[in-house]
Amino acid sequence: MTSTIAVAGATGNLGGRIAQALRQNGAEVWALVRPETGEDKLAGLIASGCGIVKVDLADPEQLQAALKGADVVVSALQGLRDVIIGTQGNLLKAAVAVGVRRFIPSDYAADFTRTAGEPNRNFDMRRDFGVILDAAPIEAVSVLNGMFMDLLAYGMPLFDLRKHSVSYWGEPDQLLDLTTMDDTAAASALVALDPQAPRYVRVAGDQISPTGLAALGGELTGTPFALVCAGSIDDLGRAIEAARTADPQGETQEFPRWQQMQYSRNMMSGKAKLDPVDNARFPSIRWTSVRDLATGMLARQGSR
Repeated sequence: MTSTIAVAGATGNLGGRIAQALRQNGAEVWALVRPETGEDKLAGLIASGCGIVKVDLADPEQLQAALKGADVVVSALQGLRDVIIGTQGNLLKAAVAVGVRRFIPSDYAADFTRTAGEPNRNFDMRRDFGVILDAAPIEAVSVLNGMFMDLLAYGMPLFDLRKHSVSYWGEPDQLLDLTTMDDTAAASALVALDPQAPRYVRVAGDQISPTGLAALGGELTGTPFALVCAGSIDDLGRAIEAARTADPQGETQEFPRWQQMQYSRNMMSGKAKLDPVDNARFPSIRWTSVRDLATGMLARQGSR
C-alpha cells in the first residue's frame, strides 16, 4: 500500500481535508505550501501530523527536491488556467522527473469528460490538463464527485429551506450528483492509497432530482416546497451568454455568476451525470445524504 503522499493545495478547504484524511489512514503526508504561508494556516496540518514543505511552485528544482521520495502527488490546487495548466503542469513535470508513481489532478467535479459540447470554462481547463497528464509517463487517477453538497447550506435556489422552494432548469426529474467535501476527501485519500485505482473514480454521496429535493424539504419542514422551473436548458444557455457578456471582469475571477450557471447547465442537462458511480470501492465510507445535510441545517436554524 502506498504510504508517502505529497499534497499540493493542502492549505485550501478541500486540500486540507484530503491531507487529514490521508493521515487518518496512516499515510505519511507532505503538505506542499508556498514559502510565504502564515503559521496560522499551517496549525491544523501540523496538528494532524503532516510534514510541512515550503516550496516555490514555479521553481522546478525546488519542486523536484520537495517531491523526491513521494509515491503519489495529490493536487488540490484551485484557480484559473495559469494554475490548472501552468502551476499544476509544473507539479506534474517535477513528479515525472523524480519518478513519482501516480498523480491525482485537481479535478473534483461533475463528469467533465462528457461535456465537451456544452462549454464550461473550468471543465474545459481540466479536460485540457487531462490531455497533458495522459501523455505523461506517470499513472493518473481523477476523482469526480458531482457538486459539493455543502453548497446547499448557503441558500442556493436549488434547495432553499428558508423560502421553501426548489428552483431548476430543464426537467424536474433529472438526477443530480452531490457529495460533501468531507466524503470527497475521504474517497480521494483512499484512491491515493490504492495502487489499483482506475483512471477515473466517480463517487456520489447522494443522487437526487429537483422533484426529490422538493419532496424531502416538505417532509423535513412540514411545509410544502414550491418546485420552480426557471426555464429550459436552452434558456439557461442564453442566460449564461448574456451574463458573461455583461461581466467581462468575470474572466479573471474563479467563480463568477456565469461560471456557476455553466456548472448548473452541465448537471441539469444530464451531460455531466456520473455513471456508473464507484461508491462500492469504499465500504468504509458512510456517505452523507442530502437528508443528513438538510437535517443538520434545520437543527442549526432552530438553535438560533
